[in-house]
Amino acid sequence: MSLTVSSSPRETAGPRATPPGGAYRRRSWSWLKGTAITVVALVFALPIIWMFAAAFKTNVQVTDPSVGLWFSPTLDNFRSVLEAGQILRSMTNSLIVGFLSTLLSAVIAVPAAWAVGRFRMHRAGSLILVARIIPGISLLVPWYYVFAQAGLVGSYTVLVLSHMFVSVPLILWIMISFFEGLPVELEEAARTDGLSAFGAFWRITLPLAAPGTATASLLAFVFSWNNFMFALIFADEHTQTVPVTLFNFISYASTDWGGLMAAATLITLPVLLAAILGQKYLVAGLTSGATKG
Repeated sequence: MSLTVSSSPRETAGPRATPPGGAYRRRSWSWLKGTAITVVALVFALPIIWMFAAAFKTNVQVTDPSVGLWFSPTLDNFRSVLEAGQILRSMTNSLIVGFLSTLLSAVIAVPAAWAVGRFRMHRAGSLILVARIIPGISLLVPWYYVFAQAGLVGSYTVLVLSHMFVSVPLILWIMISFFEGLPVELEEAARTDGLSAFGAFWRITLPLAAPGTATASLLAFVFSWNNFMFALIFADEHTQTVPVTLFNFISYASTDWGGLMAAATLITLPVLLAAILGQKYLVAGLTSGATKG
């Protein structure tokens, strides 16, 4: 007596066939994503390209819509801006204020972020987040009164302190997620070997957090470099930063467009170069901070 074993449909079925429209949908989706990325890139890049081109034009060429990308470039705008000397002084001031405010903010915010992330003190972190919620302009009047009474208006100190008001919460909240993504077992092993909690943080966790610290510090420095409101109120002609210097190219009667674009190009290049050189670390820091262990 012979028995016939019937195969199940799953066993007899061949390789799973690709739906007829699957390849077409994948190609369409890839084309749509590429088009969207190109459009967004052009939206952000075209103003920068126009600024770079206008820096090499005369004021007449800048305001003439018939002049496109085909024109005779001139260096007169850069020459006049550099000969005036104010742009170089303001760039030096911005470097000083940006470096000091970023350094001091990192010294305060990185250990604080580690404590909040490791010991789950999220209420304390939420209180610090209030500084990011309060509009900075609402604090200008009380700040100006306090700093004027202390004789600090017009000094680097008041600019550094005002920038730290934003930089500290910024670095703190970037680093909290980064520290929460690092394995706590490394610190526990270090403490088993005799290190204190802070010793484990200093010798083990902090070196591992270098990409996140670099990312947060770069973002804080860019904020300080671009900040206009605090410098406009608290700085004087000797501590004036680059955004205020750019504002001086605009007057009631006319605007020196060529000089304005040349100065904007000069102050954009350092930050743009730093972003390009640190792009790998910037992306690594942001993605590592977004990954939970």
